[in-house]
Amino acid sequence: MSDTELTSSDFTEAAEPFRLFAAWLDDATKSEPNDPNGVALATVDADGMPDVRMVLLKGFDEGGFVFYTNFESAKGQEILGNMKAAMCFHWKSLRRQVRIRGPVEIVSDAEADAYYATRPRGSRIGAWASKQSRPLESRFALEKAVAEYTARHAIGDIPRPKHWSGFRIVPQAIEFWHDRPFRLHDRVVFSRDAKGGWGKTRLYP
Repeated sequence: MSDTELTSSDFTEAAEPFRLFAAWLDDATKSEPNDPNGVALATVDADGMPDVRMVLLKGFDEGGFVFYTNFESAKGQEILGNMKAAMCFHWKSLRRQVRIRGPVEIVSDAEADAYYATRPRGSRIGAWASKQSRPLESRFALEKAVAEYTARHAIGDIPRPKHWSGFRIVPQAIEFWHDRPFRLHDRVVFSRDAKGGWGKTRLYP
């Protein structure tokens, strides 16, 4: 049986994490009512205080897990401050969870431009209009900024703001969790070794 065919009862037999994650995300896409790619992103601020919020995963491969944001936002500044982060996917309908942690790198300009070009025009305008995470005096002020940038970019392409790009979490550990009766859950963690390969350990629930 290939990793992409693994079921919830035999996922502990997977040899590496990425095909297993792809299979679980595919299952979630079929079962979750909203945003199967929604993920809790954890960072810390300059004082070491943890912070967490939901973002959308926009791509993954063996290089890591990618999301996009305003680098001037709270999460952007926190990540740029120490270049480490963690993620947690929870798919309630499947009773599954995946935890990811590791160092962070900035995606290339070409990668960010390519993704930005796929966004709806309104979302591209929003990337210019929103001073993300900073105080907003009123809803009207935001709507005014949107109107101003809409007029400014009424014709032609909307360039990507330099302060808007993507981060990639390069996983050092990926843990798969599946609910079992009486809280005797299945847990398997894949850890990257010194040569870049993956070791696998089963954990007590």
